[in-house]
Amino acid sequence: MALLKRSSNTAPDPEGRMPLMEHLRELRNRLVVAMAAVLVGIVVGFIFFDPVWAFIKEPFCETPQAGQLRPGECTLIFGGIFQSFFLTLKVSALVGIVVSSPVWLYQIWAFVTPALYRNEKRYSFTFLGLAVPLFLLGTALAYFIMDTSLAILLGFAPSDTVAAIQIDEYVSYVLIMLVIFGVSFELPLLLVFLNIIGVLPHATVKKHRRTVIFVMFIFGAVITPGGDPLTMMALAAPMVLLYFLAEGFMYLREKRLPNTEDFSHLSDDEASPLIEDTASTDDATPLDEEPPAPDKR
Repeated sequence: MALLKRSSNTAPDPEGRMPLMEHLRELRNRLVVAMAAVLVGIVVGFIFFDPVWAFIKEPFCETPQAGQLRPGECTLIFGGIFQSFFLTLKVSALVGIVVSSPVWLYQIWAFVTPALYRNEKRYSFTFLGLAVPLFLLGTALAYFIMDTSLAILLGFAPSDTVAAIQIDEYVSYVLIMLVIFGVSFELPLLLVFLNIIGVLPHATVKKHRRTVIFVMFIFGAVITPGGDPLTMMALAAPMVLLYFLAEGFMYLREKRLPNTEDFSHLSDDEASPLIEDTASTDDATPLDEEPPAPDKR
């Protein structure tokens, strides 16, 4: 519906190709801007690699297994010639994604905004102002619990073994955790957006509340790399809290809207009742009465 509405605002050529080409051109331009911002962030990550690497390595250094190879020192290993290069690239990419998040989040929202009505565009800056902090809040929570999660996962190893953690594997774990937590914190905001554009009413959200909460916990157990209970709860609990906040916003927003007849209780196969026009029924001639005979004079 959004694309159709946007297309209606642009005059097509005789063959009807102009709107689609304009949308593809706009999408291309915004992708280029987003990728350029990520590349700039990658360069920043490459320049500040040493402090960033010390920051990323800190959760592992808090675990008892960090000093098993060299007592008193936090040690990770790498087993390939090119692994150190890919380590630098991954860390720089992580910095690029986080640093450039305001830019690519704005590009996504700016591409969708023209398809909205004027009253829906009021929430543009509010959404953008919430999307970036929520993403950063999710990454901060992932980093905060990462040392405890690693200690739980590595604690299952027998006491007579040594943890020789590969650098590449550890950085992949950190990257996945940060991205998953950051993106997951955006999902309640997506629900609010769907409610504002009229796709997802509050009645539907309220009806499936228990199912959604259950799915959030399943999602937290499946999507997290370690799958340990702490990480699952750390991801699912804030998502549930944000879900209730989103539902409360939907309720308050719809309560302020003008009262309209609600047909949400009807099934998909049940027709809604017709609204009778009192003015037309008063003027209409009853079926059981014959119309007056015409005057022959």
